[in-house]
Amino acid sequence: MSGLSGVYLVLDPTMEGVLEKLSRALKGGLGMIQIWNHWPTDYSVHQKHSLIHQIKQLAMVHNTPVLMHDDWEISVELGLEGVHFDEAPKNWKEAKVALKDKTIGLTVGNDLTKISWADKEAFSYLSFCAMFPSPSVGSCEIVSPDSVRNTREITDLPLFLSGGIRPDNLNELENLDFQGIAIISGIMSADDPETAVRAYNQKLKELRNIDII
Repeated sequence: MSGLSGVYLVLDPTMEGVLEKLSRALKGGLGMIQIWNHWPTDYSVHQKHSLIHQIKQLAMVHNTPVLMHDDWEISVELGLEGVHFDEAPKNWKEAKVALKDKTIGLTVGNDLTKISWADKEAFSYLSFCAMFPSPSVGSCEIVSPDSVRNTREITDLPLFLSGGIRPDNLNELENLDFQGIAIISGIMSADDPETAVRAYNQKLKELRNIDII
């Protein structure tokens, strides 16, 4: 990945065949992976760590960074490249120190106050949820395009867009200043994850002139 840009895969560890699907998706050129903190109810700590290690090994072959969702302690313990927060943790100051030199992302929406705070706290990137309705982002508000535009008056941080994004509706976002897209089902539920990633990358290259490796 050249900088923080491109296709950002949010990985559901409960998905059947998750490692096989990830292996195929990586061949399509992922920019970054986030392991969603959504585990099978019967998973032990050992099982979680084992799966994370396997994901990390697959990603290393392609030099693709792996982030943990919310659980920053696991990210530090297992040597991942960073963490993505939906909301800053109560022990944010402690987390920030522990995650020094790591990639730290934050989910944002229409609340410009939250965006301003993230800029001041020197997050690595912001991810807007959600641009379009989607079952996998049911807890997110629909983001106004004006919120993305107004963000550029607040921060120069890399911006990712997420929620119901497909190659055939990316054109609706072409007038917005963003560096990448975060995808879940559009890749992992595809018949061929590699082809799906390549389709997203090609569309991003056309719209944003992003240099996809």
